[in-house]
Parts: sequence; C-alpha cells; structure tokens
Amino acid sequence: MGDISSGSSNSCVKIPDIKFTKLFINGEFVDAVSGNTLETIDPRNGEVIARVAEGNKDDINLAVKAARRAFDHGPWPRMSGYERGRVMMKLADLIDEHVEELAALDTMDAGKLFERGKSLDIPEAAHCLRYYAGAADKIHGATLKMSSAMQGYTLREPIGVVGHIIPWNFPTTLFFMKVAPSLAAGCTMVVKPAEQTPLSALYYAHLSKLAGIPEGVLNVVTGYGHTAGAAIASHMDIDKVSFTGSPEVGRLVMQAAATSNLKPVTLELGGKSPLIIFDDADVDTAAELAIEGGLYNKGEICVAGSRVLVQEGIYEKMTRKLVEKAKNWVVGDPFHPDVQQGPQVDKQQYEKILSYIKSGREEGADLLVGGEPCGEKGYYIAPTIFSDVKDYR
Repeated sequence: MGDISSGSSNSCVKIPDIKFTKLFINGEFVDAVSGNTLETIDPRNGEVIARVAEGNKDDINLAVKAARRAFDHGPWPRMSGYERGRVMMKLADLIDEHVEELAALDTMDAGKLFERGKSLDIPEAAHCLRYYAGAADKIHGATLKMSSAMQGYTLREPIGVVGHIIPWNFPTTLFFMKVAPSLAAGCTMVVKPAEQTPLSALYYAHLSKLAGIPEGVLNVVTGYGHTAGAAIASHMDIDKVSFTGSPEVGRLVMQAAATSNLKPVTLELGGKSPLIIFDDADVDTAAELAIEGGLYNKGEICVAGSRVLVQEGIYEKMTRKLVEKAKNWVVGDPFHPDVQQGPQVDKQQYEKILSYIKSGREEGADLLVGGEPCGEKGYYIAPTIFSDVKDYR
C-alpha cells in the first residue's frame, strides 16, 4: 500500500466553501425547528467540516405539508411532461457547470475519490436527469381490448408525495436515481440524505431552485435516521417511500409504512455478492476484476464482490495475484489523482470493518495481507484479503 497523507488535499484542487447547511423546505433554506445542528466530519482526518441543521419529526411535518400543497395545488404535477423535462434539463446543465465543486463536496464528506467523482458520479447524475427528462412526456397508459362491448384503459398518474431516504456511499448517484424519476412523473418529495453526507444534497436543492423547480416540489431535510428517517417512513401524508441502506433498517422502514397508511415501499438493501472464477479464466483479468470488485469505493457499495470463489485448479495462483495487487493498491488522500482508495465514510464504519477483520482472525481464516488501519489520522484501512474462509450457510 502507498503511504497515506495526513489529510491535506492535492494543491491543484480548490476546496469549496460550505455554502448550504440549513434545511431546504418550500423553496427556502431554513433552520431546524429545534435549532439543533449536527456535525459533518471529514473522514480524511476526523475533523469537523461544518455544522448542518438537524431536522426531526417537526421539520419532516413542515416539509411534507409543503410537498402536499405543491402536489395538490401547485404547477408541477399539472405541467406537461415536456415542460417538466425542460426544467430537469436545466438542472442537469447547472450540475455540469458545478462538477468540480460537487465532486469535492462528496470527497470531503464521504471520502470518495475526487477524480472518479468528477469524471463519473457527478456527470452520471446529470445524465440520469436528462434520461428521465426525456421520459417525462412519454408516460403513457394503454387502451385494452375487453371481452364485452366495453372499452378499458389504464392511466398513469403521479403517486403523490414521495419520501426518499438516501445512503452515504453514493450520495450523488442515489440522490438522482430516486429524485429524477419522481420529478419526471410529476411527484413532489421529501429527501433525507444520510447524516454522514448531507452537503451535496443541500447543494442540489439550491441548484433545483435556480433551475426553476417550483417551491415545495423538492424538499431536503438533513438529520438522523432514527428521527427524521423514521418520521418519513411512518408519515400518514407520504404516499410512497424509497429507501436504500441496510437490511436491518429496511425492515424498520417497511414496518413503519405498513403500520401507518400502508404506503408502497421500494427497498434496495445490502448484499454479499460472490465473484465465481473457474480454472479456465484468464488469471490476470480475473484478479483485476476481483480486486476492483472488492475495493471499489473502498468496499462501500451494495454489490461489492466481497466473496471470491475460486476453482481449485487456479486457487493458489489467483491468491498470489490478489495479494500482489492488494500490496500495490494505493491508499491515501482521495483528492490525490494517483490514489485508488480513500478513507471509510466515518468512524463507525471504520470500527465495524476492523471488527469484521478481527472476527475473521478469530474464526480461523488465514489473513494474507492487510488487516490494519493506515496512517495517523482519518479512517483509512489497508486492503485486506483472507483465504481458507469457512462458508457459513
């Protein structure tokens, strides 16, 4: 592994000022009702970046009222799909104009690689918006042939007020994977970004206003999952909830939705994705895929290839290749262009991963490489590979 920095950024990158730290409700930035704030931490060094408004149930209620008013009486659901699409295209253009600043916010907040955010995550968010902007005027029903002398048809309409709960591993990508189709359909919404990564979501709220999205359509409430997130899941006036996160919290979201107004729920939860390599595979290519699959975004990804199942004929050769690649994997300041892996998103995740490594050792797996923290500051962990792992079912 390469030496990691102390958290100082590449001198070529301009670190942005933190401009937006309040809740965005009904088209305005406002303090939380309680006046409370939460700290957002730079995982490169453990230092506070900013204090952000800590929304709770009272703030969710205000945001839902704004979203309900915008849906029931506002222009957004009543615009033609073409008109909504034009506004979404404008938002995509504004994202393109602020790519570096937005990528830097996600790097500071989540420890994501700046170069990858600048070239992939942020441009893909604009692409996602443009895709759904193009779909906005193509939401059609169908005319159905009936068995009797009658005509049947289906009509697709926006569901209403949607609650979106966003995870911390891809704060920009998952913001727009949820928000873009909802905007295209004519829904209004309340978005709760993860408490670890609120900064880019608030910036997108600002850009949405500049783009011309009417007040109350897109509301962003920062806060904790057990307060603000729980209030979204159980709210009687939210018509649909979309959640990406852990299976444990997903169960709670589903329970809250079921015991309130039986709102539909979309859950995208974590997995333990296997990569299966047979002995006729090209070992170099397979090793490259395996190391990228396991360490992409420092392993903080729902579909990380965290299990590698290798056929016996090439097991030893594959193991050597993976260890070699892990030893040469560059861990360090995610603003530096040569770095391949930044810090884990926060102290809790950092300690959880170290506890998993400890469990692997205690359960008899063979630690081949890594397994320890890196550096004196921040939440960096060396790439870690175990072999001879028991397959628990």
